[in-house]
Amino acid sequence: MSIGGPQALASLEEAMRDIRREEDELSRRLARSAEVVAKIKEGEAELFRQLAQLRLDPAIQAELDGRISAAEMRARESLKSHAKDVDKAQKAIDDLDAARVSLVERRRNAVADLAEKQKGLDALLQQVASQLDTDPAYAQKRAAAKDLGEVAEQSMDKTKQAETDREEKGRPYRDDPLFMYLWEAGYGTSAYRANNLVRYLDGLVAGLIAFQKARPNYAMLTDIPLRLREHAERQEANAQAAEAELTTLANQAADAAGGKPLREAKTKAEADVQAIDAAIVEAEDKRNDAGEALQALTDGRDPTLASAAAALAAALGQEDIKTLLAEARRTRTGQDDTIVAQIDESRTRMREEEEESRDLRERSKTLAARRRELEDIQWEFKKQRFDDPRSTFKEDKLVGDLLNDFLRGGISAASYWDQWRKSQNWAPGNEWGAGNSSSRRSSNSTPWGDQGGGGFNWPDNSFGGSSSSGRKSKPSSGGFGGGWGGGSGSGSSSGGGFSRPRTGSSGTRKNSGFKTGGGF
Repeated sequence: MSIGGPQALASLEEAMRDIRREEDELSRRLARSAEVVAKIKEGEAELFRQLAQLRLDPAIQAELDGRISAAEMRARESLKSHAKDVDKAQKAIDDLDAARVSLVERRRNAVADLAEKQKGLDALLQQVASQLDTDPAYAQKRAAAKDLGEVAEQSMDKTKQAETDREEKGRPYRDDPLFMYLWEAGYGTSAYRANNLVRYLDGLVAGLIAFQKARPNYAMLTDIPLRLREHAERQEANAQAAEAELTTLANQAADAAGGKPLREAKTKAEADVQAIDAAIVEAEDKRNDAGEALQALTDGRDPTLASAAAALAAALGQEDIKTLLAEARRTRTGQDDTIVAQIDESRTRMREEEEESRDLRERSKTLAARRRELEDIQWEFKKQRFDDPRSTFKEDKLVGDLLNDFLRGGISAASYWDQWRKSQNWAPGNEWGAGNSSSRRSSNSTPWGDQGGGGFNWPDNSFGGSSSSGRKSKPSSGGFGGGWGGGSGSGSSSGGGFSRPRTGSSGTRKNSGFKTGGGF
């Protein structure tokens, strides 16, 4: 069962919300854990006071009590300050999440507005296309452009084959060190320079390996691809010039039919979507920085809290207190044994709490890494126009089992994104003849509309269902969702690479195992 582009993006957004919810829950649990550890230490301090009252004389007891109380007071104040900082950091995250949700909703509305403008443009383009299709002069130019495109593609195919031959058939020559020594020295050509002794020795080597017979063959292998590529590039330039002429004629006809206002309205709508996407990137990166700040507070990196906790631990770990506890263990009185057992229990609880906190921190880091990877995938998804209503995916498990595998760390972000790319198709009869109409064109060229100059994007079935070169077309970066993910980070995403720009302080991407529990 296939799924549509907008539905697919909505599923990724839902997964993003789940990750953020679990991140928030982990942050709250870590904050609570820090409070629990602090209270356990306070309780342990009180137990040592009780033990001191039973076993120490009043003077030593008072000195010990004062030392513990001072450390306790400092820890208590630090814990209050820490709790305020945590609440402030959590509120900043909540505000940024709310801002991002608002931006996502704005983007959804902007995309719907763009779709309406594109729909209005469709009807006009179909009408103009029908008129041009019956124009003998235009049909002649289109046929000529198609022929030139086919010649250019055939020339490039020959060039690629010659380059493959150069690589494969030339390998035995390159693997022969004696041959390559003479080749690089220019032996047998006017470029060869050597004294008489070296010439004599080189002549012996050349005779030994039959260099004079091998050299012309290798020269042809290296020279022919260069000449073929020059020829192919000339043919490509001719084909692009012919297509540019068709573009100009088509755009003139569309403008004459009243298409300019529609095109300008669509261009503005595209710019609105692109501006919202840039704002989403900024909000996501600010949120990531805020998340790292909160993580620093909850994983023991808060210097104020750490210092106070260390002071209390030091007060309870001094030699006289250790001696007091050891003496209490050696004697067997009911009160001593009860207090010692309570101290041991509190220390066991503290170790368990600290171990759980370490696990929570690791899970929080993994969640943050997975969230950043999902941001990368969403960026590429939009940049490739996969959220276009005309975009479909034949594998519905991309938002089911495969999504769960990715979230749990079963497959990498690159592998998951590659599955999206392989599954994607454009709805038949609704594709747009722009950009990438053939493998030889750059991504910035369009057969029926100029992106940079605000030209039209013509339906691929306007002129017989193909571009001038006969290749099937798909939406270009100037089409429905074109260029939404462009900007500083735009680039090819083939092979699972990610081009999302990073505006925050942490732009690295890491792959890690996924161990969360909860919703994942």
